[in-house]
This record gives sequence, C-alpha cells and structure tokens, in this order.
Amino acid sequence: MADQSQKPHAIFIPYPLQGHVIPTVQLAIKLASQGFTITFINTHSVHHQKAKAHPDIGTDIFAKVRASEGLDIRYMTISDGLPVGFDRSLNHDQFMAALLHVFSAHVEEAVAQIVGSGEKVTCLIADTFFVWPSKIARKFGLLYVSFWTEPALVFSLYYHLDLLRTHGHFGCLDCREDTINYIPGIRAIEPKDTMSYLQETDTTSVCHQIIFNAFQDTRNADFIICNSVQELETETISALQAKLPFYATGPVFPPGFTQRVVAMSLWSESDCSQWLDTRPPGSVLYVSFGSYAHVTKRDLLEIASGLSLSNVSFVWVLRSDIVSSDDTDPLPDGYERKFLTVGINLSNQKLITKEEAAKNINCLMNKESGEKYRNSVQEVSTTLEDALKSTGSSQQNMDQFTKDLKAKIQKRCAATVSAR
Repeated sequence: MADQSQKPHAIFIPYPLQGHVIPTVQLAIKLASQGFTITFINTHSVHHQKAKAHPDIGTDIFAKVRASEGLDIRYMTISDGLPVGFDRSLNHDQFMAALLHVFSAHVEEAVAQIVGSGEKVTCLIADTFFVWPSKIARKFGLLYVSFWTEPALVFSLYYHLDLLRTHGHFGCLDCREDTINYIPGIRAIEPKDTMSYLQETDTTSVCHQIIFNAFQDTRNADFIICNSVQELETETISALQAKLPFYATGPVFPPGFTQRVVAMSLWSESDCSQWLDTRPPGSVLYVSFGSYAHVTKRDLLEIASGLSLSNVSFVWVLRSDIVSSDDTDPLPDGYERKFLTVGINLSNQKLITKEEAAKNINCLMNKESGEKYRNSVQEVSTTLEDALKSTGSSQQNMDQFTKDLKAKIQKRCAATVSAR
C-alpha cells in the first residue's frame, strides 16, 4: 500500500437527497479502492433517516465495507441548518433555502476542522447542485471536483440557460413552445420534454436560485465527473468536453452493488422477489417517481386507476410522502405499498387521465408494440456493461480522471514548495 502521506485525500459532500447520496457513496468507494483517502460528510438528517430504515448501521455507514475491503474511508455528519426532526418533504422551500444559505457555513467549519487536524487534504468532491464548493475549495487550497449525478443532457440544458433565455424558451411569461435546436451537442428537443424547472414561468423560486448559482459555480471546477456513458450521449458529452474538463464515468454503480454492506435507501425496503419469480419474464411493469419528486393526489389517483385499467402486473415503488407527509396513504383502497419507474410519457396533456395512462402502459407492455422498448433497454444494458470493462470508455475515463487529478495535485504541491 502507498505511503499514507502520499495518498490523495478527498472530502466528499453529497447533496442530501437519496438520488444524490447513493451514487456519491459508490463514487467514494470506487476512489477509495483506487488508493484515495476519503472523508465522507453526510447531514445529520440523512444519516438519521438511514438509521431509522437500517438500525444496524450505527454511527458509520462505511464501517462494514471498511472492515471487509480495507478501504480508507472516514465518516462524519453535520447539520444542514435545520433540526433533524424538521419535515423537509412538507417544507420543501425552507429546506432548499437552508441548503442555499446556511449549509455552506457548516461545511466550511467541517473542512476547517479536517484540514486543521493536520490531514493533508487535496480535493473537495461535491455535488454540482451546491452553489459554494469552488469558494470553499479555494479558501482551503483544495482542488474542486464537481460530481453530476444525472445525464449529460440535463447538465447541458442547465449550463446553457443563457441560450434558452435569449431564444425565449426560458424565463419569460410567454415562452416559445417550438423545438429547441440550438444547444451545442443536443439534437432537437421539445420544451415539454425538458426538466420541469425549465418549463415554469416563475423563475424566482429558491430552486431556480440554486440552479442559477450552482451552474455559475461549476464553471470554476477543476474537474467535472458525470454519471453517464460516452456512447449513450456522444454528441452532448463531446460538446461539453470542448468547453469543460468533463469526464463521463458512469454508471457509478458496479455489478452487484446492492449486495454491498453500505446502507443505501433512506426508507425501509421490502422484498418482492418471490412474487416476481411467479410471473412470466417481461410481464411486470416497474413504476417509480424517484426519491423526492411530489405529485398531486389527483394525478396519483389517475395513474393508480390507469394501472388497474391496464390489467398488467406491476410493482409500484411509492414513498409515503409522495403527495405530502400529511397524507401518508394516498392510494385507493385495494392498493398495497411497495416502491416504482415508467420510461414512457404517460400523458402528452397538461392533466393525466387514467384512460391515457392505461393506453400507454398497454402499448409498453404489449408483446408487439413494446418490443422496441425492450430492445432499447437491452441495448442500453449492454452499453453500460461494456463501458465498465477494463477497456470500456467509462473505466478509461475514470483512469484518466484519477491520472489528471493526481498530476494536478502534484503540480500544485510543487508550486507550493517552490513558493516557500
């Protein structure tokens, strides 16, 4: 093993939502397995929720993987600016405001504590959605690595908000509804297929403030890691790489990652594998709305009714607070909670209806009309597997990233020594 003093030491700070924490945990483990020392900083709230769902994790989610794989991963938790018992789901705007205005002070204090303890920290790896990483990294003389957990397409749309605004597709009362065809590296895309934040007329919300400021801050990043695959988004990634130090290293989830002894979900999980084993291959629909998005009760009931109307077997992954934490059982009678994702547009209308949902579900699940979807899924699966092979694009990009990072660390260290 390399001398401890020579190992690059990265401080990891995930955005405190499940869809961000899980891939950041996997990236931390991947870099630790490549010889990095990692200090992983979670929020008190995220750890508390994980501990409720997985009582055996104790005070350190990495304890078991550290013991079994010998990785140098330290773990600590800090406040996000709100009490642990504060309902972040019910009070979304207050939660986002705390992350925007308060959380950075707690992060800065934690980084100062780590650096002040004599640890030779070399870089800060933080979620792209934070608005302050470059400032904190610069204050403590660290390299800043921005980690984008979503597709490069989404990154590029946010990165080019100025173009969208200039062309009248964003940030105006009467936005254009015609095709967007001027973003570098992005083929024609319809406004209705962009992120919901880009379709809203009120752009003064705290979430919009976060997006605006975060994508200004990420321009100061030394490196950007994206949880995507070069072959899946070739044009978009190439266009971004022409402007930014952008590395597509996904999927960050290795084969068999669910068997790892690191707590994943912020919610308790149930096993439906026995029931699935009784169903014919390709006959079960999986539905999910993610770990934070909310829907109206009206839309939820229409989707539930559409699922029933379609007569297909399905597994629905549904959070108890999907409508509101004040309404923890929003489904109609006869539905049992499990957790669920559909890769199709259930409705092209402003309001979803059970009839249209059922029609689109049947189109997806039908043996003939759904064949193109199943083939596409298989093609994507093969591409993901190939990307992670030793000669695959993502593995090569990860190797190049670590090489470039270590080279920049050495260059900075040499400059510091010569300045003395």
